[in-house]
Amino acid sequence: MAPSLSIVIPAYNEGKRIGQSLDGVLRFLQTAHYEAEVIVVNDGSSDQTAEQVTQRIEAFGAEAQILRLLTNNPNRGKGFSVKRGLTEAAGEIVLFSDADFSSPITEAPKLIDPIASGRADVTFGSRALNRSLIGKRQPLLRDFGGRIFNFLMQTITGLRFKDTQCGFKAFRREVALPVFRLQRIERFGFDPELLYIARKRGLRLLEVPVVWNDSEGSTVNYFSDSIKMFTDLILIRINDLSGKYEF
Repeated sequence: MAPSLSIVIPAYNEGKRIGQSLDGVLRFLQTAHYEAEVIVVNDGSSDQTAEQVTQRIEAFGAEAQILRLLTNNPNRGKGFSVKRGLTEAAGEIVLFSDADFSSPITEAPKLIDPIASGRADVTFGSRALNRSLIGKRQPLLRDFGGRIFNFLMQTITGLRFKDTQCGFKAFRREVALPVFRLQRIERFGFDPELLYIARKRGLRLLEVPVVWNDSEGSTVNYFSDSIKMFTDLILIRINDLSGKYEF
């Protein structure tokens, strides 16, 4: 019997593409064999994100699928939204994806199957393990910045992974809940924090190469958010040394 699955999608001002993304998720679920729910966490959007989601609830119901809308008011950040989605999810396995699905939903079994078969507790998509899977590449400056960030991430946190920032991760919900309860970072630096805590707890982490295409329209401010992500790496170490990740 296939495991129950929750798909969490954090969304901030994604009104122009969340509808298309949800249509793709529904097509995937029509052919997949998961008992599934989809949770969109609307992170204080000021556009039509909520309306686009609401318009598709009936279509999901007609296919015996569940689409839920949660709303943060005000905006709290991607990390907070993922945490809220997972803690309110019902599935045995929870997968989260960025709203643009730069890694297409059809890649989801690569993350779900290792957890379902008992080989991993946390799986995460990677653009760096097999760069031939990258279709449309991101601009050179962003790519270079990502490599620098990964170097700093490995140096500061000791996590020996090639790509922690790909917005495509899955968790065995039961063992991941304590990790998310200890999560402190609410914005873009939350990815390495989750992996850091999960490793500290002894969970089995698996980095998986996935298809990925750069998607225009990101809400990330490259300069300011890059600085904040770097300071978040320092904060992870400070939190650990001060005992905030103790169980």
